[in-house]
Amino acid sequence: QVQLEESGGGLVQAGGSLRLSCAASGRTSSRYIMGWFRQAPGKEREFVAGVSWSGATTYYADSVKGRFTISRDNAKNTMYLQMNTLKPEDTAVYYCNANPNLGTPVTSTENTYWGQGTQVTVSS
Repeated sequence: QVQLEESGGGLVQAGGSLRLSCAASGRTSSRYIMGWFRQAPGKEREFVAGVSWSGATTYYADSVKGRFTISRDNAKNTMYLQMNTLKPEDTAVYYCNANPNLGTPVTSTENTYWGQGTQVTVSS
């Protein structure tokens, strides 16, 4: 198994930036598709961004394209989400996800691992 821990959340004004990190521990020798999901109050958890095991391919939800950048450093077992031009509608708990099922869609969450989440609040 792999354990995931997010950090970097907080309160920011609209138009501001935050950088989330996700540190992986445990069975980090295995290959994982990594991703960020978020859940706003009263809403379902939704896909935000994903990155292939090598880091060469990235995927984004339409709502964050051009504003968010996902990356990973496999040597440090860490994934990042740089969030710029934040909007109040980006307010949510952000979750790190590790998917060991290579070849499945980056949005797939079946039999995957989750972090505890980090709160991001964007004030207007």
